[in-house]
This record gives sequence, C-alpha cells and structure tokens, in this order.
Amino acid sequence: MTVTESNGATAAAKPAIEVNGVDFCYGSKKALSDIHLTIAPRQVTAFIGPSGCGKSTLLRCFNRMNDMVHGARVTKGEILVEGVNIYEPRLEVIDLRRRVGMVFQKSNPFPDSIYENIAYGLRLAGERNKKVLDEAVEQSLTAAALWDETKDRLHESAFGMSGGQQQRLCIARAVAVKPDIILMDEPCSALDPIATLRIEELIHHLKQDFTIVIVTHNMQQATRCADRTAFFYLGEMVEEGPTTKIFSTPEKQRTEDYISGRFG
Repeated sequence: MTVTESNGATAAAKPAIEVNGVDFCYGSKKALSDIHLTIAPRQVTAFIGPSGCGKSTLLRCFNRMNDMVHGARVTKGEILVEGVNIYEPRLEVIDLRRRVGMVFQKSNPFPDSIYENIAYGLRLAGERNKKVLDEAVEQSLTAAALWDETKDRLHESAFGMSGGQQQRLCIARAVAVKPDIILMDEPCSALDPIATLRIEELIHHLKQDFTIVIVTHNMQQATRCADRTAFFYLGEMVEEGPTTKIFSTPEKQRTEDYISGRFG
C-alpha cells in the first residue's frame, strides 16, 4: 500500500495529517498520551513545549522515523496521512518518507557536492536523465533561496557552505523529491539570527506548496511562522489552535503559564 497523492479541489480540502487517540511508548515509558490533532494542508503548524514533552516524538511519528528506535511503538490510535493509516502493516515506508520529508535540528549535508546532495534522492528513485536532474537541482535550490549563492559552485563540496546555507541545502534536498509534507525538527536552533531569519522567510514561501510541521523551542519563531500552534506538556497535547489565539488568549492555564515564562 502506498500513500496516495492528493489532487483536485476535493482532495486539497482534506486534512494533510490526522492523529486519532494516539499513545506512543519507548519500551515501558509512555511518551505520548491520547493525542488528537488535525493538520491542514499548506499551512505551517508549530509544536511548542518544554524539553521532553513529546513534540519531537509526535513529529517523527509522521514519517515513522521512530521505527528506528528499539522498543518504540504506537500502542493505541492511528495516524492518517492524506487519509491513509501509515501504521498499516502493508504500507511502504520508503514511499511514506518520500512524501513526508524531514529537516533535522543539525544540518546534515552528504559528504559530496552541492549538486549531488540535491540529485541523490532523484537518482535513488531511478532518475538518470541529466537534463531532468539539472532542472530539479536548479528548481530545488531556487525554492530554498540558494540558487544565486551556489549556481557557480554546484560541484564544490557542501561542507564549504555556511551553517545557514547547509540547512537551506537540506531543505532543498527535501523539496527535490516533491514531498507533500515537510517536517522540521528545530531547524534554526544551531543558527545565528540572520540565518534564522532566512529560514523563516523560506518557510513562509514554502507553505504555498507544502504542508509544514515545525518543532521549535523559540516561541517568537512560532508566532512569526505558524498558522496554528499546538502546546505539549508531559506527553499530552494541552491546547491547539490559531497561533494568534494561542499566544494572546489561550484557553488553558498551563498554556498561559508556559508562554508567559512561568515554567519551561
């Protein structure tokens, strides 16, 4: 079974991700408890909360990255991506991870050229046509606001780029295989303010074409980037809603205490 592509007005109106009553455990330790969440397509949804609250665990459930952790498992509920239960045994996980891309906290370019970092995923999918690869590299780097900075050094090592450029390269690499959803796990935590601003501008641009879910410790970043925000605490989702409402008039006292700095 594969994750089906969305097309047409009807499909576009469907949720990108639905989380229905999910519990998640690492061995005997419960990390998530009874999570219910709907993520709309082509919006930015931010997950906020103190360290260890479960936000990154939930993010990694969306492309089953947690499968790589021994003893990690969903023990209750279901997660649907574009209407498909992604924990259904027949699901092709490789196909899921192509459609649900991931950008990690620390930039992780491959030890290869800028060009090959972008072309790698396409080659892995069987693309061999150089013209197609060239066009995809240019389009992806343009989408990541990197083309003008790299077009004259495409065949130089990606390790020669700055930290902010490397992170944008990783975003371009994710975009190249045309996912439907991009997950970002604290993508700016290791970057300086100027590089952070470039990533935030890029997120705003990318949401026109992609559903984006971002985990961030930076609440100001959530207010700048996200259409909706979910607050997590001790494995529970305390509150979720429009970002402006979450930060101005939250319904839950714990949410207000967190965003006002009383704990965290």
